[in-house]
Parts: sequence; C-alpha cells; structure tokens
Amino acid sequence: MSSSKPIPPSINHSPLAHVGRIVAIASGKGGVGKSTTTVNLAHALTHAGNRVGILDADIYGPSIPRMLQLDTNLRPEMVDGQMIPPISYGIRAMSIGLVMGEQAAILRAPMITKALVQMLRLTRWGTAEEPLDYLLIDMPPGTGDINLSLAQNVKLDGAMIVTTPQEVSVMDARKALHAMRKLGVAILGVIENMSYFTDPAGTRHALFGTGGGKKLASEEGVNFLGEIAVDTALGIAADTGAIPEKQALLPYISIANLLKH
Repeated sequence: MSSSKPIPPSINHSPLAHVGRIVAIASGKGGVGKSTTTVNLAHALTHAGNRVGILDADIYGPSIPRMLQLDTNLRPEMVDGQMIPPISYGIRAMSIGLVMGEQAAILRAPMITKALVQMLRLTRWGTAEEPLDYLLIDMPPGTGDINLSLAQNVKLDGAMIVTTPQEVSVMDARKALHAMRKLGVAILGVIENMSYFTDPAGTRHALFGTGGGKKLASEEGVNFLGEIAVDTALGIAADTGAIPEKQALLPYISIANLLKH
C-alpha cells in the first residue's frame, strides 16, 4: 500500500441537495463490468425500496443509457437551471450520452471536467419530498482527471472496486484502489466479476482464473463483497435495457445488503 498522504479536497465538497450516500464503482481497467455492476446494483437497491440515481462518469464511453433503455435523443429537461434526470425502472440517470446522443465525445480534459461537474451538480437528483437514498457513480477506466475532479467536487461515501479474477485485471484494480485511497475515499470492498461459468451439466469453469478478487481484498485489508458469475441473462439484459431475472440479480442483492450496513 502506498504511504502517500490523501490529497485534500480543493474545490467544492458542499453536499448535493436531497442526496444520501454517494458511492463510486471503479476499476483501473475497461471491460471488467463496471457499468453492468452499477446498473444491476441500482436495480437491487431499487428492488429493496430505495430511491437510486446513476451518474455515468464514463464520458468517452457512456453505456448507462443503453443499459437502462433510455432514448439518447431525449435531452434532459431544464427547470430553474437544473437538469431533470430521466427515470427508468425507478432509477434516475444522467449521462453525457443523454446530452450528446450517439456522437463521440471528442473533448480535452478541461471540458471533460466541466461536463462531469455540470452533470453532478446541475442535476436535480432528489427533492425534499423524494430524496435520493443512493447516487452510484459509474467511473471510467484508469486513474486520471475524472477521478481527481470527482473527489474534489463531491464527498464520496466510498468506492467499490470491480475486477475479474485475471491477474492483469487485478493489477489495474489495485491501482484504482490505491488512487481512491490517495484521494481520501474509503474502500467499501472488492467485487469479483466474471468469476466462473456454470455449464448446463452444473460444472463450474474458471474462464479467467480463480481467486484474484478475494486475494486483492485480503492483501489490501478491505471487504470482499462477493463473486458474480458469467451469466448470459445479465448480458442480454444489458444489451436490451431490461431488468435481469431475479435469480441473476441475487449476487447484486447480496452486495446491496452489505452496502446498507
């Protein structure tokens, strides 16, 4: 673990109006399932009766609108200078994909930071009558500008680190974990995605190795939040913007229960 001191907040840590806990879903590597984890965790929390929002902080590769079956030509409504987030399956969502549609976001770092802060602070996530219980932030790969800008512009209640069992994934997830710590963000735990595949005969196959997520959690002294299997039902739900069947959601329900404590 790095001995570097956390970077103190330097811009704006004033609370978001009518928003409860703010949790980042992060990993240093793309393709490990951060967005899928974020959306399905949101479904699990909503199923338990919580009001949930998602901020899609992956400016270059926003996938939350597709996973929630939101029209990318929707263009959020503005009321009193605030964007009203569209709601899908009870989940409020804000993404650059709802602002720019299918266009590529060809933006330099200062514009990325500006877009992130606007989506974060100019969105009416909750109201006095209907406050948001959880705001989940789907982080982009890497440990660059967006991570730093986010930590400087809102007080995060914690971060969940997503990895696959594969060593190259664990290596990058460890960097993301260390980056969050340097930014003063508590690590809520590690989620191991794509842990195994179960064939029709009931035999488990470790497609990407075994134990990487659990080992990372143990070595870094954080909670291991569980394994999520490769499940075609989850892939189909993500592609079609549907809610996965409850059996496929069970691992996320377990993680949501841990998040509430």
